[in-house]
Amino acid sequence: MRDKLSDIGGEEFLSDKDPMRRAQKQMRPPLPKRFYKEAEVAREGDAYAVRLDGRPVRTPGKALLALPSERAARLVADEFAAQRDEIDPISMPVLRLANTAIDGVAADTQAVLEDIMRFASSDLLCYRADAPEGLVARQAEAWDPIIDWARASLGARFILAEGVMHVEQPGETIGAIGIHLKLREDPFRLSALHVMTSLMGSALLALAVEAGEIDAETAWAAAHVDEDWNIEKWGEDAEAVERRAVRKRDMLASVSLLGALSFSR
Repeated sequence: MRDKLSDIGGEEFLSDKDPMRRAQKQMRPPLPKRFYKEAEVAREGDAYAVRLDGRPVRTPGKALLALPSERAARLVADEFAAQRDEIDPISMPVLRLANTAIDGVAADTQAVLEDIMRFASSDLLCYRADAPEGLVARQAEAWDPIIDWARASLGARFILAEGVMHVEQPGETIGAIGIHLKLREDPFRLSALHVMTSLMGSALLALAVEAGEIDAETAWAAAHVDEDWNIEKWGEDAEAVERRAVRKRDMLASVSLLGALSFSR
C-alpha cells in the first residue's frame, strides 16, 4: 500500500517541484468556469460597454464595465474571448486596469496623480552609477535623452545624482510634471500611466511613452539597464525571468490601453 501511495505522490503529479511555489498555487482560490460563448462591445451612452452573450459585464464594485472608446473596450472583450475553460483575471491585464479605473481611480484622480508625481520626485533616471564605466555609459545613453525631453517638452529640469542618496528636485520641476498630468486626468489614462510608472520605477519613462517620444520596448529596456548589466555579469534566475515577463505583459497592456484611448470610436 505504501508503494502505491508513493507512486501517486510522485513528482510527476506535483503542480510544482518547489514546495513553496506548490503551496502558493494550492492556496489560490479556484478560477470561475467560462460561462459565455461570445464577448462583444456595444455603445452605451458616451462609452462602450463589454458584453458577454449580450449581457453587460460589471466591475467588482458592481459598476458597468464601459470604456471611453470602442477600441479600448475591444481590448477587454478580446481578453474575455481568449479565455479557455476557466477565467483567469491574471491573464487579463486590460480588464484589471479598467476595473481599477472605474472602481478606484475615478473616485480620486488627484491621489493617483500625486503618486505619479512622487515617483517623479525620486525618478529612476536621476540616480546614476559612478562605476563601472560601462554601466555609467549605458545609463547615459538610455536615460539622458529622456531627461533632455522632459526639460525641452515639459519644462521640467531634473537634478542628477550619483549613488542612491536622495536628491531634492526643484519644486517647479515637480510642478511642471503635475501640470502635464492634470491634462491627462481621465481615470483610464491615469490608471495606465500609474501602472507603467510603478512597473518601471520611472514617471518620466511612462510619460515619454504616452507622448510618443519613445516606444514601449525602448522604455522597458531603459528601465532595466541596471538589471540587465547584472544579468550579463552574474547570470539570471528563472523565477526572476518569469516575474519580469509578467510585469512586461502588464506594462504593454497599459501602453495598448493608452493607444486605444486616443481613438474616439
